[in-house]
Amino acid sequence: MNPIAASALTLSLLAGEVQANENPRVSVTPNGSQPSAQGPADWFTGTVRVDAPFKGTGQARVSGATVTFEPGARTAWHTHPLGQTLIVTAGAGLVQEWGQPVRRIGPGDTVWIAPGAKHWHGAAPSTAMTHIAIAEVLEGKVVDWMEQVGAEQYPQTE
Repeated sequence: MNPIAASALTLSLLAGEVQANENPRVSVTPNGSQPSAQGPADWFTGTVRVDAPFKGTGQARVSGATVTFEPGARTAWHTHPLGQTLIVTAGAGLVQEWGQPVRRIGPGDTVWIAPGAKHWHGAAPSTAMTHIAIAEVLEGKVVDWMEQVGAEQYPQTE
C-alpha cells in the first residue's frame, strides 16, 4: 500500500469511520450494551456485580466477565476444568486455594488458578475489588460450584 493510501486508511480508522468491507468475523460489543447482573446467591456471598460477560463462538472456548465484589463479598469454593485467569483492575482482593493461606491481590496482579484447583476469590473485608475473570469451556462446563466460604474461613481483618 502506498504511503498516501495508508495515511488515509489510518485517518479514517482514527475518525471512527466504518469501512464498507469490514471483516464480518470481528464483532464489537459496545460498552453499556449489556445490563449488569447481580451475582447469584448460590455462587457468591455479599454483593457482586457481573458486567460485560463474553463467550467465544464456534470452536473458541474462552469465556469471562468483569466482576466487582463489594467489601467482604466473595465467590463460593469452586474449580475450573481448564483453569482460570484473573486480572485485578481495581481495589483490594483475596484469593485462596483449598488448604493454602489466603493471599492478597491488587490492581495489576494477574492470578492463574490451575485446572481443578479448589479455590475462592473476592474483595478484602473493607475494600471493594474488581477483576476480569477468564476461563475456558470444556465439554460445556466452565466452572463447578461448591460450598460457600464460611465466616470462619474468610479473614475478618486485612
